Amino acid sequence: FLSDRNFRPNPYMTAVRLGNADDKQRFGDIYGVYSRPACGRFPSKEKNNKSPDIMAEDTRQNKKANFSGLAEHSNGMTKSPASAAMASKSGASKKLVIKNFKDRPKLTETYTEDTWLKLRDAVGAIQNSTSIKYNLEELYQAVENLCSYKVSPMLYKQLRQVCEDHVQAQIHQFREYPSLLSFLKRMNRCWQDHCRQTIMIRSIFLFLDRTYVLQNSLLPSIWDTGLELFRTHIVSDSMVQSRAVEGILEQIERERNGETVDRSLLRSLLGMLSDLQVYKESFEQRFLVETERLYAAEGQRLMLERDVPEYLHHVARRLDEENDRIISYLDQSTQKPLISTVEKQLLGEHMTAILQKGLCTLLDENRVTELTLLYQLFSKVKGGLPVLLQFWRDYIKNFGGEIVGSPEKDKDMVQELLDFKDKMDNVAHRCFQRNETFINAMKEAFESFINKRPNKPAELIAKYVDSKLRAGNKEATEEELERILDKIMIIFRFIHGKDVFEAFYKKDLAKRLLVGKSASVDAEKSMLSKLKHECGAAFTSKLEGMFKDMELSKDIMIQFKQYMQNQSEPSNIELTVNILTMGYWPTYTPMEVHLPAEMVKLQEVFKMFYLGKHSGRKLQWQPTLGHAVLKAEFKEGKKELQVSLFQTLVLLMFNEGEEFTLEEIQTATGIEDGELRRTLQSLACGKARVLNKNPRGKDVEDGDRFNFNNDFKHKLFRIKINQIQMKETVEEQVSTTERVFQDRQYQIDAAVVRIMKMRKTLSHNLLVSELYNQLKFPVKPGDLKKRIESLIDRDYMERDKESPNQYHYVA
Repeated sequence: FLSDRNFRPNPYMTAVRLGNADDKQRFGDIYGVYSRPACGRFPSKEKNNKSPDIMAEDTRQNKKANFSGLAEHSNGMTKSPASAAMASKSGASKKLVIKNFKDRPKLTETYTEDTWLKLRDAVGAIQNSTSIKYNLEELYQAVENLCSYKVSPMLYKQLRQVCEDHVQAQIHQFREYPSLLSFLKRMNRCWQDHCRQTIMIRSIFLFLDRTYVLQNSLLPSIWDTGLELFRTHIVSDSMVQSRAVEGILEQIERERNGETVDRSLLRSLLGMLSDLQVYKESFEQRFLVETERLYAAEGQRLMLERDVPEYLHHVARRLDEENDRIISYLDQSTQKPLISTVEKQLLGEHMTAILQKGLCTLLDENRVTELTLLYQLFSKVKGGLPVLLQFWRDYIKNFGGEIVGSPEKDKDMVQELLDFKDKMDNVAHRCFQRNETFINAMKEAFESFINKRPNKPAELIAKYVDSKLRAGNKEATEEELERILDKIMIIFRFIHGKDVFEAFYKKDLAKRLLVGKSASVDAEKSMLSKLKHECGAAFTSKLEGMFKDMELSKDIMIQFKQYMQNQSEPSNIELTVNILTMGYWPTYTPMEVHLPAEMVKLQEVFKMFYLGKHSGRKLQWQPTLGHAVLKAEFKEGKKELQVSLFQTLVLLMFNEGEEFTLEEIQTATGIEDGELRRTLQSLACGKARVLNKNPRGKDVEDGDRFNFNNDFKHKLFRIKINQIQMKETVEEQVSTTERVFQDRQYQIDAAVVRIMKMRKTLSHNLLVSELYNQLKFPVKPGDLKKRIESLIDRDYMERDKESPNQYHYVA
């Protein structure tokens, strides 16, 4: 006898030999392998669900009962003389003779009663766990004989009554165990004994089970009858069932509290309830109620006592424990409602509290493990991910809003945005399983907070790009620089005011190209290609024009140098000129300065050369962009000074005199006052002090006097004296921004005229809607209204006289 749940019989593994060596010719070797449904459920009363069955070929079902040789036995039958005669003629020739069947021999009057008594004794011995006095084959044959003589109904009824009497007698033993654990063990032994007895009884009455019972669909099989009787008289007893369930729940609660329990005992008893089809109504409902009560209280208590990471690990551990119980002893049907109950009480009831209490901390500290666990747990709870998504989106908006909205953080804004984006990307990919919904929510959140402060992020991103593309940036290799530019483009995509970025980017690009400060031409063109791919050719057309101007200027200077070699009076000044197309480059404020005669003469020579090749063009010199290399002599020796044009004009004055005042220098050079003061400060107060200032000080004041520092010393031969750049003033920023707004007004006007020319008549709301679809920059409704009013004043359109919100195009 083996069992699959400690005590429950596994009939597949049970074999009973029903023959012996002496009877092989008469019966053969018959082995019965008893089986029942693998699911372990209480079978229905349909024919096809009879269980257990003998898995062997039983040819005796379709033959008459064998009464030969019964005279020697105690069954009261006599041996047939014809059979003996046939047996003695073994050597004679054999014929196959078919004759009419004779009537079956009649049973003696007491055969049925005597046989039943013998069978009842055998059943009693099995139920009392004593030895059986009769051979099992003899008992099996007796059942077959009775069934062949149509006493099957009586036999089935009497067998059922004997089994029922025995089961009813077992109930008293369950009233004597005060300990629930002892009660469970006694129940388990009783169930094991009952299953073993039922299998053995059925092996004897197998012919009855496979003929009479199988042919009557309303009759339960012997195995089913055994289960039904145990369920009716033992398990259905209110006291027994209540104590059994109470004891099982007590053991499970003890295990949940960390104690060790006998899992095999629980597996046996819960399997019993499942086989008897009382598992759900008697156990599962109460079990789920107790589980809900336990975890509801535990969730409320631990949410107050523990921090979120610790709580999440506790929930994960509890879920693993419950899944282990399902594998070990609970029925599989309990898995879904059990896990749902635990998840609801430990997570579902506390989702908002968990996120409010701990999500910001987990994200701030980049707790990847806990964030991954948080996502996995919330994905199991109905409505969990939408709640997490909302908190995730709000966190990004709030954190990013602090970066963008704080003017004191402007210096590091872009770098912080890049770092924050990397961090959130890592969370979305590693912790949130690349969930597209979370990735899209992150993009929406970035786009939202980065445009809360108009224009400034776009300006600072342009300046950040400038800092990375400018010569002297030693922070990154070309490969690292390319990765940085890719990251910047991701942030750039979120900006609505891309024209603001273009304006500041173009101004910084001009400085890099004209002063030769680009770290890499390839990097410059790579950035230009990225912008073109993102915003289209129209966005980068002017920027591409700037590069073309620089290439053309190189060709022009080659031609100019050849031209100068043919002049009769070669100059001792080497001139390099960049020809800039006005529409491509930023607008520069013109400034008239007093150049030395030699420089003026050289300018005129170039002007004649250029206009001779390109008649009809106009050249306008921009001294603010000029620079030069001067040769200077000091006591220490000769040096070369790399300076701006303004610095050049100031230094050349000291070829004519020893000392000059601020006012004298301004009169002689014509340099604007603020620009002159920064120029003198760079020459007299910087690191390379080629001039002396009297009195000493960091700032240039009215009346200050300057003289040539003949004692200047420096380890390098060529020294670059940086012009002290005035930090971009508010006025300059406003000026650049105003130029952007002015360009926007032109674009709005053009869009309105284009729409009205096509539609002829349009309402105000429809016109505004069309404009929002066409314009590529953010614009307020009030600004649109002003432009419409301006166009009406200039007679491009007019209002409808009867409906003021209706506009008509004026051809």
